[in-house]
Amino acid sequence: MSRDICIYQEFLTEAHKGQIQAACQETGFTPHFFTLDQFEEAKACLQHCEVLYAHSADLLREAPAGLQWYCCSFAGVDLYCKHPEFFANPDCLLTNSNVYGVTIAEHVVMVTLMLLRRMPEYIEVVRNHSWSNQLSIRSIRDNEFTILGTGDIGRHVAERMRGMGAAKIVGLSRSGRLHPAFDAVYPISALDQMLPQTKILVMALPSTPETIHILNRERIALLPADAYVINVGRGTALDQAALAEALNTGKLAGAALDVMDPEPLPREDPLWDARNLILTPHVSGNMTLGYTCDRNVELFCEDLKNYAAGRPLAGLVDRTRGY
Repeated sequence: MSRDICIYQEFLTEAHKGQIQAACQETGFTPHFFTLDQFEEAKACLQHCEVLYAHSADLLREAPAGLQWYCCSFAGVDLYCKHPEFFANPDCLLTNSNVYGVTIAEHVVMVTLMLLRRMPEYIEVVRNHSWSNQLSIRSIRDNEFTILGTGDIGRHVAERMRGMGAAKIVGLSRSGRLHPAFDAVYPISALDQMLPQTKILVMALPSTPETIHILNRERIALLPADAYVINVGRGTALDQAALAEALNTGKLAGAALDVMDPEPLPREDPLWDARNLILTPHVSGNMTLGYTCDRNVELFCEDLKNYAAGRPLAGLVDRTRGY
């Protein structure tokens, strides 16, 4: 009996397909490739498949109870954890692809430098056809970072800031377990004690019930007036109205948001016009960097071998926990 895999992706090159085919040949699976404009064809194939490699809630909802493993090619799987009814098989394994650390960390470096070197203000200077070049700037060198979330993204951010001379990098995580990328790691329960001494706060959290509005109005007020906030995790982690108010009243120096709630951001949202705010339309990750795509396929092939051998999956998600 054939063991089939439905692969519904938009980023695969011929080289990627060759890697997957080689892994399938080694493990006794048969891959079936579909692009995003072949939804109906993918849905028909899925009815006899054991594995789905995709990022499509619509396709997952069409899967039969025989589906044993859904490999999501994105890192954020909160949608699937919130909706167990998407899975006809309640015991279906869910994995995600934690391969976005490199591209998102580079985005964090970019927006951090833009904030420290006052680019939002200089953009306004130039837009007004003016010439003022004496704004005081700060540096990553000798600066201090608080990183909320010490997973793949948080660790990559810490490593790059360390390489650029950061003086101190503190992490906060659910476990508080120390990692060599950080000078210290504290449990998230210590957040209120850490915020008053935070200079640059980088948020890299998944969306779970515990993280919704974790940076609320009261906690934003704990940050120093010269602090910066950067969010590349999930928009739900931040009280956006309170952030806009803090920026507009000078109670916060600046912020950069690549994730918002909701997305797309409504045209009338006050964030669009907030002072010293860099907004990007959820571009820090995605599948736009070649390295990200390559690693995504590599990890799928590695976990396919784990799955075939009955070993634990490296990217396994705890659907009750949300990551």
